[in-house]
Amino acid sequence: MTNIRICNDLEEARRLWHRHWPQRSLFDLWGVRSCFQMYYDRDPWFVVAEQHDAFAGMLALSWIPELHCFGHFPGEVWCGKTWLEQNRILACSPEVVYLMEAHTPGEINIRYLVATDFDRHGFLDAVDEIGYLFYPGLYDYSFQNYMRGFSGKTRKKIRHEVSRLERQGVSYRFDHLPDIDGLFRLNLESFEDKSYFSDLRFLRSFENLAAWLHANGMLKITTILVGGKVAAVDLGAVWNKHYTVLAGGTCPDFPGIAKVINFHHLEWACQQRCLSVDFLCGDFNWKNRFHLTPRPLYRFFRPHLAAYLPELEPCRSVACA
Repeated sequence: MTNIRICNDLEEARRLWHRHWPQRSLFDLWGVRSCFQMYYDRDPWFVVAEQHDAFAGMLALSWIPELHCFGHFPGEVWCGKTWLEQNRILACSPEVVYLMEAHTPGEINIRYLVATDFDRHGFLDAVDEIGYLFYPGLYDYSFQNYMRGFSGKTRKKIRHEVSRLERQGVSYRFDHLPDIDGLFRLNLESFEDKSYFSDLRFLRSFENLAAWLHANGMLKITTILVGGKVAAVDLGAVWNKHYTVLAGGTCPDFPGIAKVINFHHLEWACQQRCLSVDFLCGDFNWKNRFHLTPRPLYRFFRPHLAAYLPELEPCRSVACA
């Protein structure tokens, strides 16, 4: 017999998360999620499955009123889509997932899910988007080895672009907190209403996230100045030797500066012997050219099944690994 219970209390949801959620990426940290919950203020809907009084699964959901569906906690939305990646569904069997979704009174739309053992059963829907990562270990932690993977023509073009900027005077500074405001400004100027930060809730959440990362020793800010003017700012986080580049902004007065700062991230990660650099989803026409490793993230979409609850048979006890 599988028992299902619903948690709508945020503090109890926090305890459930800390007790059961795997800690495999930056996005698995409750502190990261809570930075967005503070400003989006969604109603949590944590569906917990138990078998023989033992934990068997959990859907960590939030009701997203503007999309009329449940999404992955905390339900942060930008341009009609959630943003936080590497989401998860915890379950010891597909049957448990079916019971949990059936106890959710509305449409479920979970994006950016990591692959699971259920994939071979058609558990997850089609690929949602592709994430892109750099693994320094593949190049023996040598940036020079990485660059040798490009053709001579490409390397020459890169050197030309970098030299053109260096003639104007290129310098770097790191972890200068006031540069975060410069990042927001550059991003908004470049993308206007398509910028993440055009939504005040997202902007405040990201400010909150930067403060939390700084307080916990994870924040990494990289700023490039050309001729003394801020040309590019990237904000990222380092957790367990995994480096995640979360957001950035560039000045259009300096063509090629985005390429320079991205190569800097890769070189720095080799020097620090990072396990990976995650540039998140979205190709933006450069990630494949940088020979990054693609990683599919999946979507889980289910229509409203609560109407069928009376017809559901409780699944038999299933041993959980």
